[in-house]
This record gives sequence, structure tokens and C-alpha cells, in this order.
Amino acid sequence: MDNTIANNPGWKSEEPVQVTKTYLPPQEEYQQFLNGIWNRAWVTNHGPLVTQLEEDLSAMLDVPYLKFLNNGTIALQIAIKALDLKGEVITSPFSYVATTSSLVWENCTPIFADIEPGTFTLDPQQVEKAITPRTTAIMATHVFGNPCDVEGLKQVAEKYNLSIIYDAAHAYGVRYKGESLFRYGHFSTLSCHATKLFHTIEGGAITTIDEELNHKMSYMRNFGHNGQEDFYGLGINGKNSEFHAAMGLCLLPKMKDLIHQRETIFKNYQKLLEKVAEKVSYQEIRTGTDYNYSYFPVVFESEEDLLRVQKQMNAANIFPRRYFYPCLSSLNYVQDTGRTPVSTGLSKRILCLPFHSQLDSDLQENISTLLLKAIQ
Repeated sequence: MDNTIANNPGWKSEEPVQVTKTYLPPQEEYQQFLNGIWNRAWVTNHGPLVTQLEEDLSAMLDVPYLKFLNNGTIALQIAIKALDLKGEVITSPFSYVATTSSLVWENCTPIFADIEPGTFTLDPQQVEKAITPRTTAIMATHVFGNPCDVEGLKQVAEKYNLSIIYDAAHAYGVRYKGESLFRYGHFSTLSCHATKLFHTIEGGAITTIDEELNHKMSYMRNFGHNGQEDFYGLGINGKNSEFHAAMGLCLLPKMKDLIHQRETIFKNYQKLLEKVAEKVSYQEIRTGTDYNYSYFPVVFESEEDLLRVQKQMNAANIFPRRYFYPCLSSLNYVQDTGRTPVSTGLSKRILCLPFHSQLDSDLQENISTLLLKAIQ
């Protein structure tokens, strides 16, 4: 039976279709890891599965030092604390709220610089304009896994002696000019939340190529411990469990195939939406990038077009998401400098369509048809 709108104009999805769908491995594969956990009765505190995941994930991301944490927000906070950041940190207003809230939580002042209109990532020229004597660091986001201008940001950081943290929550597996994106900056952080391409149900990771910073993040994620009866310094509980690590170990061998499936679906969306090519645009993936196809964002000509599409899809039980809206400079606990017109405008016109490795072709065609009907 053909389940497309073309043959059923009143079509509505029987089940809600969210912006993403968590990939879960065959249950028996996960159960094998659980059997070992039960036999050992070692469920947390740096168990063997956590250690194995750290080693395997470090190899996959091509970084010498990686720590598996309980979420990506803690990763950002540890990076801020390990660099002893104070004062102003220049960051992007087009990111998930955790990028900014982590800075505020750690008593830093986020200063927003605008983004590049095509890549959606932090503009190094705007970063340099925002630098003051109080600036101590740059926190940039690889938006939807698209690399920042890492060379440009490095030049600015070195010129003004600033640290760099990359929020790489979406950037699992991304390489830029043949090198892992996680090798740039002082720290990079990864989210392993269930909505992400690679996930451990809940979780995150922090990486560095610096041995001294690795030592800091090692004790900071474990209350500052140096063995059972001594402490290096201030720490927090950033540990994760064997159960979460087990999920990650199930997924790691499948990531290459999952990314390939997403690439096919990504390109099919673009083909299905060719009829409105003059009314929508897409993120420009930076030249030299081996991309991971984390999301499928669509930029409309106006917020009115976006809202019309969103309304039509919601009526059909389909729920795209306005990533990232509102612009972070509008948060009530930050200072809006008014210097981010590109980000402010983009946040009102961008919508991420449902996108995951298991997306059915008929459903993808229906989603595209709803979009076409709303703006043609």
C-alpha cells in the first residue's frame, strides 16, 4: 500500500514523528554487556566498560586524551574550570543553551560575537571585534557538526593569548582537512545524549591533546581524588556508569554504516525539495570537511514561511524543531550587545526536519510534500 500524500491527501502519521529517533542496537547485543556487569557487580566508578569505551572512542576520534562523563554540559563546565577562566568569554549566540549557561554557571561573562551567514559558525572577524582587556577565552560551537573556521579562530586566540574551547556536541566523527575536529583548541566536548548521532543514552566526553590539561580533567571529574585518601584539588562528580558505557560500546562498531545511511537520507531530502530551491537554503558545509550528517536544517525566506510549514506538519503529527531558537543573546541572564544580527535573523528562519538513520522513504516524502505545499 502506498502511504504517500500523493495518494492520500488527508494523510496523517499514526504515531508522532519527532525531529530525531534514538537508534538502539539489537537487545541481545546490549544484554551481553549487561551479563558481564551483573557478574562483576561493578556498575560505576571507572569500571572496565567505561575504560574500554574511553580507549575505543579516543581511537575513533583520534585524540590522545578523552574522558567519558555523565553529560556534555559537565564537559563544558570542567573545560572552563580546568582553564581557570574568569572575566569575559566570547561565544556564539547560535548554539544550544548549554554553551552559554555553562559560562554563566561558572561565573564567566558570555560576550556574543556574530556568526558566518553560510556556515552558521562563529565569525573570527567578529570575535576579534568583541575582544576587550577582560577577555580570557573563546568558546565556539561546531554547529550541526559543521567545523568552525578553526584556523581563523586559532590566529585570533594566539594574537590575544586566549584559550579556546570547542563545543563539539554534534561533531562525532567529523574530520577537517584530513584531521579529527577534536584535535583543535585546548578542549573539545562531545554530547552522547540519546538524541545525538553517537549516544550512550545519557553521557558526554571531554578531549584534549595536552597532557597537563588531561591530568586536570582526570581529577576534576572525580571529586579531585588522587587515590582514596588524597586529593589533587577541586573536583566534581562527572563520572558515568557501566550501563551507559555498554550502550556506547554497542554503537561504536555501527557508526560508519549509520553515517552512510544518514548521508543517503540527507541527499534525498535535498532532491525532494528541489522544487522550492529558490525559497529555502541550507547550511554551507565548510570545504575540506568529512561530514557526519547530524541534522537536516532548512532556512526559509521568512519566519512566516517557517511557521506555516511548522503548523502544517504539526497537524499531520510531525514535529520538526526550531534549532536554535531563540537566539541566545535574548536569554534573560545575559547582556545583549546587539552585535548579532546574522544569528538573530537566522534563528527565526531555521527549522530542523525529522532526520535519523531509520527514516522511512515514504515518511520522508510526506514530510517534504507538506513543506512544499506550505510555501509554494
